[in-house]
Amino acid sequence: MKRFLIGQYGAFDQHKFERDFREDFFGIEACLLQTDEDMMALRQAAREHSFQVGIHFPLRDRGLVIRDALFLSPDPDERRDAYRLIQEELDEIAQLQLNPAYILFHYPKPIILDDRVNWSTWHFSDRREYVFESEYSFEEFKQRTEELFHWLTGQSERYGFVPVLEFDALNQYVYDSGVLEELLQKYRSIRLCLDTGRLYLQERRDPSFQSVRLVRKYAKYAEVIHLWNLQYGDGFVKLRYPVLPEQLPSEGWAPIAEYLHIIREENPDVKIQFEHRSDLVSDEDLERCYRWVSDMLTS
Repeated sequence: MKRFLIGQYGAFDQHKFERDFREDFFGIEACLLQTDEDMMALRQAAREHSFQVGIHFPLRDRGLVIRDALFLSPDPDERRDAYRLIQEELDEIAQLQLNPAYILFHYPKPIILDDRVNWSTWHFSDRREYVFESEYSFEEFKQRTEELFHWLTGQSERYGFVPVLEFDALNQYVYDSGVLEELLQKYRSIRLCLDTGRLYLQERRDPSFQSVRLVRKYAKYAEVIHLWNLQYGDGFVKLRYPVLPEQLPSEGWAPIAEYLHIIREENPDVKIQFEHRSDLVSDEDLERCYRWVSDMLTS
């Protein structure tokens, strides 16, 4: 279980830590902490329990409308602001002596949307958070992605962390071309995060997207998997549910067992961050979730 993490978002929740964390887990992924006390509690717990910290950018909640860095923006001023925000956070993290194992950023940002898909039910914080594929060329995507990879590689060497890009909604530039794989092979310190719930949700809303194919294509480049399930049906979506073996795709659940089978084949040492709402299940079912995932990845 040294590959497993739990999340702490918004605050360092001592009750969640005591209920969800296990002493043989890899660590905690933190995001949007609101106070200095939360930062100190995270650092102190990491030292006392000898676990690693992963950071989901931004670590500190600065009250911004868009929390993500828009490093692929068509607007050069927005791109400069994005890199500045990341740099400021890297400096603060260094001052806090959190020594994160990885720092994760949503990618691509802005999201590049397939014009053929109805995105009205996809969550966006602000109109600046997305651009349509018809307005954003493949060459722009390739150039700005390589600029990002080059910059993050330098920062990772300077500050000593693994840069991780978590896929947001994706278009054919990512799932139908080989350019991102080429860049991942060129800039080998850059790694990915695959979010099981988000990938499945896009498959249910985007007829051109196949989540299993995407997992097969990119699992080998993953540093961490954000693992949670959702049940999708007519008129409802059950979100952020802990994964359990009885959740059948025939009943609208994501094919978690198939994802885990591919991940075990392609990347057996990848980290698993349980990005679920543990309060939705009993203590017994939470333990069953941990045990099932461990068995799926090792048996």
